[in-house]
Amino acid sequence: MSKKLPFSAYLTIGSMLFGLFFGAGNLIFPVHMGQLAGNQTPVATLGFILTGVGLPFLGVLAIGFSQSNGLYDLASRVHPAFGLFFTMALYLTIGPFFALPRTATVSYEVGLAPYIPENHQFLALLIFSLAFFVLAWLFSLRPAKIMIWVGKILNPLFLIFLALLIFKAFTQPMGTIAEQISQETYQTNSFFTGFIEGYNTMDVLASLAFGIIVVNSIKSLGVTKPSEIAKDTLKSGFVTLILMAVIYGSLAYMGATSVSRFPLSENGGIALNQISHHYFGSFGSLLLAIIVTLACLKTAIGLITACSETFVELFPQISYRHYVHLFSIAGCAIANVGLTSIIKLSIPVLMFLYPLAIVLVLLAFLSPLFNHRPIVYQITIGVTFIISIVEGLKAGSASFKALPGIHQIINFFDAVLPFSAVNMGWILPALIALAIGWGISLQSTRQKTDLK
Repeated sequence: MSKKLPFSAYLTIGSMLFGLFFGAGNLIFPVHMGQLAGNQTPVATLGFILTGVGLPFLGVLAIGFSQSNGLYDLASRVHPAFGLFFTMALYLTIGPFFALPRTATVSYEVGLAPYIPENHQFLALLIFSLAFFVLAWLFSLRPAKIMIWVGKILNPLFLIFLALLIFKAFTQPMGTIAEQISQETYQTNSFFTGFIEGYNTMDVLASLAFGIIVVNSIKSLGVTKPSEIAKDTLKSGFVTLILMAVIYGSLAYMGATSVSRFPLSENGGIALNQISHHYFGSFGSLLLAIIVTLACLKTAIGLITACSETFVELFPQISYRHYVHLFSIAGCAIANVGLTSIIKLSIPVLMFLYPLAIVLVLLAFLSPLFNHRPIVYQITIGVTFIISIVEGLKAGSASFKALPGIHQIINFFDAVLPFSAVNMGWILPALIALAIGWGISLQSTRQKTDLK
């Protein structure tokens, strides 16, 4: 007999899901995408929502449905060495290398950058990031109190202000989407460009890292059957799923209409500040800056804590406190390259990791159907890994891609693989590899049955 959870439990888990996924980065990227997509914003937003909402939610479902004990356990079904590599790569990406420093730079771009002279930007960012990460470091050593305070006060306040901003944008639009001309990539491949833009949220990666938290929360309430865990996750997150999709669509709309009044921004943090100031004046900019900074501080504490706890499990020779020191220093140092540079540097890494993460989510979800046999994981991930390397190379700088050898490799894969020109060349090889691996698995099962 399965246990039925009360509505309050679904609400609590759904709130936790929203908190895990929705950070400051989720605010700035749809706004900037709207500015770039122009009259193609509706189609691009569908692609963005798929990678920013649908696939992350599927990742959480898959962790529960596959009966794994977390990311390392799931990735180790390919091979323990791959499990270690992928777990480290994923946590370092959503931690000190990109997502963690981004929490400070988003706060700075939204709160301070518009008011600092150009020649003082570097020093101002340095001072701000030092103060930001000192606070994050202190609270990461004992994170419990601020996590509760932020979760109960700051997140609701942030959502109220965001709701007001969205309401203003729809009732008093700065322009119409039809007037805006999209960038070239959005004119030809708006859906796939939006899909790739959703990589920047890093939420599919986060779903594999944090999915076990949701699963364990549901298990702690007495639900143990994998299918029931998946169902309860779906029920808990349904409202969150809709809410995030509405927020992304609204932010993209704000970005698209803002081009009528403001020039195209370097990043979504600048655009969000301009939009807030337009509707609410200096008070709106100040309130947005405070809320985003505190929300980012909460996210930074969570990332430092999660990465430190994971690396303690992988390498227990070093203490939790030492990992907190290390990741705080690394995050602060990388933050000082600036938000725009962090985004540019992260793209090749995300283009490499995302196909692997998406395929791993698919395998985790299908895993019970082929009894978790390693051969299916190994063949599918092996082929995807090769294509992912090429996707990462393609996302490099123009000078890098022009190098002899690199240029020929990219041209070869673009010519041979369907959708490779829009950075989706991994799809068909991964599906073919999955079919081959599954077929080999079934054949070996039949042979064992015949021997018996």
